[in-house]
Amino acid sequence: MVDQTERKFLDPLVVSKLSNLELRARLVVEGFIAGLHKSPYKGFSVEFAEHRQYMPGDPIKNIDWKVYAKRDRLYIKEFEEETNLRAYLLVDCSASMGYSSGGAVSKLDYACSLAAALSYLMLRQQDSVGLLTFTNQIRRYIPPRSAKGHLKVILTELDKLSAGETTNVSRSLELLARRIKRRGLIILFSDLMDNQHSVLSGLKHFRHRKHEVIVFHLLDESEIGFPFDEEFAFVDMETHEEVVANARQIGARYKRNIESWAAEYKRQCHEHLVEYALLCTSTPYDVALTRYLEKRARLH
Repeated sequence: MVDQTERKFLDPLVVSKLSNLELRARLVVEGFIAGLHKSPYKGFSVEFAEHRQYMPGDPIKNIDWKVYAKRDRLYIKEFEEETNLRAYLLVDCSASMGYSSGGAVSKLDYACSLAAALSYLMLRQQDSVGLLTFTNQIRRYIPPRSAKGHLKVILTELDKLSAGETTNVSRSLELLARRIKRRGLIILFSDLMDNQHSVLSGLKHFRHRKHEVIVFHLLDESEIGFPFDEEFAFVDMETHEEVVANARQIGARYKRNIESWAAEYKRQCHEHLVEYALLCTSTPYDVALTRYLEKRARLH
């Protein structure tokens, strides 16, 4: 799909050395789609569609004050944009996403670079893109837009993200699912280190509402391979709980557990028609971009 010269722009370690997130996104995307045909510009028209409840980050100018006067609650006027696609990028920025080993890219940095690349790609195709960042609560919500300057809004938010707080993936999924009325594409970037049943329940909620869903399950190489062979103090990055264990003694069992855990996510996602991709943070970005394009091709 890409030659060796272009592929260097898909190496996470190479990309991470670029401080400008827009440049990261552009190099990854252009290295990936070189030689591919461009989607034709389809244009869009705007017309009033419906109301939905106000969320932090929504433009105040779209608040319907007449509805507020009647119900004493803030509602937003939603407008229909006839674009190729309406996508929502959900980025987990809980403390565990800040983990990296051996000089590797952190899971959060990988997620942000990938989300930036997908935003760049989709907005070039006149798609409408939104962003939601969360920990144990929603941190920031940027509604989907396809306007020319919207990429800068998304990249600015991604660029200032830092990992912190505990995880509650399922709660954030459910909060967003209640507010998205029309069919769209949900793209989740997370290490999914939360109650598995609750996370899967949140994903199923999106499918029940007819959304297409892609899950990029991001893990560090050491979380998958567990290369430790001495006695270590393992510290939970979110609860700070510490467990001292002999890595050599628990290594085999850990690997079985992590494989079983990831396999259950894969099985359940497949069963409920959710696209699932387990990615190590050392994986070149073209693997993830291919997953996105395959899903997008099925939507058209």
